[in-house]
Amino acid sequence: MSTPIIKDASFVLSARDVGELPAPTFAEVVFAGKSNVGKSSLLNALCARKGLARVSGTPGATRGINLFRIEIGEAVLHFTDLPGYGYAQRSKQERKGWGPMIESYLRQRVGIALAIVIVDVRRGIEDEDAMLLEFLDSLNHRALVVATKLDKLPKASRKPALIELGRKSTREIIGFSAENGEGCDALRARVMRAAIHGETR
Repeated sequence: MSTPIIKDASFVLSARDVGELPAPTFAEVVFAGKSNVGKSSLLNALCARKGLARVSGTPGATRGINLFRIEIGEAVLHFTDLPGYGYAQRSKQERKGWGPMIESYLRQRVGIALAIVIVDVRRGIEDEDAMLLEFLDSLNHRALVVATKLDKLPKASRKPALIELGRKSTREIIGFSAENGEGCDALRARVMRAAIHGETR
C-alpha cells in the first residue's frame, strides 16, 4: 500500500464541552497524551502543516477539545486533539476539569475510529497513560501508542527502546519524531486504515 497523502488539513473549532462539537459526520481519530509529549508537534508533522496545531514552549497549551478536518488519500476524517493531562503548573481547578472533559468525549462521542495515546519514548507508558489505555479498553475503542521524541535517543537505542515499550505494554507501538519525520508514513498508513474501516457517513 502506498503512503497516503494528506491533501488538506484545517482547524474546525475548539470546544470546552463535547456538546459543543458538530455532529460526527466523519470517522474521528483521537490524539491524547501528557502535556509535554509533543502532541501538537506530532499533529503538525503528520499533516505537513507547520501551524495547524498550536505549539507552545509552555506545556498544556491545549486546553479545550480541538477538532481538525483532514483529507487523507480519498477519505475525509476528523482529528480530535484532547487536552494534555498531568501538567502540575496548571491550576487545581483546571486540572480537575480536564479529566471529565476527556472522559465525557470518549464516553459520548460516536464515530471514534482510533485513539492514539502519545508518550515520550524516554519515559514510556506512565501511570496516567496506563489508566487512559485501560479506560479506552473498557469502552472498546481501538488504541495504539505513539512514542515521540525518538530523535532524542541515539540511533542504536531507538529500536531496543520501542521493543521494550511494546513488550511492557503489549500494544501496537509506532516510534515517531517530529524533527526528522521518522514514523510519519507508518502513522499516516495506520490512520488511513482506521478511516477506511471506521468512517461513519
